[in-house]
Amino acid sequence: MSHPRYWNGLDFCPLDRRGFIKVGALGVGGLSLPLLSQLQSQAATGAAKDRSIILFWMAGGPSHIDTYDPKPDATGEIRGPFATVETNVPGMQFSELLPQQAKLADRLTIIRSISHNLAVHDDGSHWMQTGYPLLNARARGQTHPAEGTVVSRLRGAKAPGMPAYVCIPEDYRSHMGFYQTAAYLGSKYNALNGGGDPSLGNYRPPEFSLPASVPLARLDDRKNLLASLDRFAAQADAVQQWGDLDDAQQKAIELASGSRARQAFDLSHEKQELREAYGQHAYGQSALLARRLVEAGARFVTINLYEKDVDWWDDHTTIEKNLRKRLPPFDRAIATLITDLQRRGLSDNVLVAAYGEFGRTPRIDKGAGRGHWPSAMSVLLSGGGTRGGQIIGSTLPDGSAPKDRPLTPGSLLATLYSAVGIDPHGTLPDLQNRPIPLVPEGEVIRECVG
Repeated sequence: MSHPRYWNGLDFCPLDRRGFIKVGALGVGGLSLPLLSQLQSQAATGAAKDRSIILFWMAGGPSHIDTYDPKPDATGEIRGPFATVETNVPGMQFSELLPQQAKLADRLTIIRSISHNLAVHDDGSHWMQTGYPLLNARARGQTHPAEGTVVSRLRGAKAPGMPAYVCIPEDYRSHMGFYQTAAYLGSKYNALNGGGDPSLGNYRPPEFSLPASVPLARLDDRKNLLASLDRFAAQADAVQQWGDLDDAQQKAIELASGSRARQAFDLSHEKQELREAYGQHAYGQSALLARRLVEAGARFVTINLYEKDVDWWDDHTTIEKNLRKRLPPFDRAIATLITDLQRRGLSDNVLVAAYGEFGRTPRIDKGAGRGHWPSAMSVLLSGGGTRGGQIIGSTLPDGSAPKDRPLTPGSLLATLYSAVGIDPHGTLPDLQNRPIPLVPEGEVIRECVG
């Protein structure tokens, strides 16, 4: 493993306020106005990697054997209740409940040999989303920034007026601490929450609420926008109004000034036929919203769905019933998203990923479910410069551990970072300005590179 290197792409460049503000938008999503901060340079290794990521975070830990790593020749207690389906790639099989993804397996990379040793939800989630293992994570709290916040910090949004990082419907700070915050990077790089379940009829996009001192009516008057901000800036030194705003309020001011983000969150702009193709359920409408967001300029979108026994993948009991209900909408959402991205010419520009914190036990237990099993898990990748139509690694006949090509969470995150033009061996400063590696170990998975 190569040693972490200092990365020289983090130099800050001063930028005057008028150079930053553009007609119809106040700023780049995820960055505060330059009144009290400076705009960082992009961390791209090349302009060709101006990509985004959509992550289906499968909270709870999906069964690898019942999804992407079936064991049709094993005994029933290992094989589980599901048959397999042949994909359009010879020799590649999925669970019978993933038929739509099977039809486009030539666009998928399935990694079957990710492995770690933390079997607690919190601990495994911290490792998979930050690259750093942490025992007793719930008590200790998040110690390193999550992948979406790293991408937000180093790459920013792709277009003015868009947030860099969005979670649909929200990040997991309120659900068992699933470690999707910016930690020491600062709250300005946290996700903008999507505002609710997009499949519900009463869904509303995020409320870009503003402090009383900056009413929306003033921002909507574009002729007076710069003058208003100039007056506000002139008073800042005396009253410190801007400095007293929290990062969320600063971000709200930036986004509320233009229509780009508001339009991106509005699913009514999509044809009903396409909405139905994605599926009128949380998975489908969240996937469609994610596509709209990255197309408009968001850099990283995480789809978090959390409803016990429906979207929560912790199938200790009745796994057959749970997956028969959950996998079809999941299958449809991902397959339609990948097809839609290709139809729009966005396949190379957007990396789609799906994984959770660990896999499930090799054997069905007495509760007709599977327990936590970090020794083996599967990951789906598609687009974003990855090679499709391949399986990377394999597990033993019972699915208990990697048989070949064992890979770590660090290797997965290194691959994601590289796909969006971030040097995975780079560093970011912590609160004491010490250079902290983005990932402490792991190399880009070479087979993924297109």
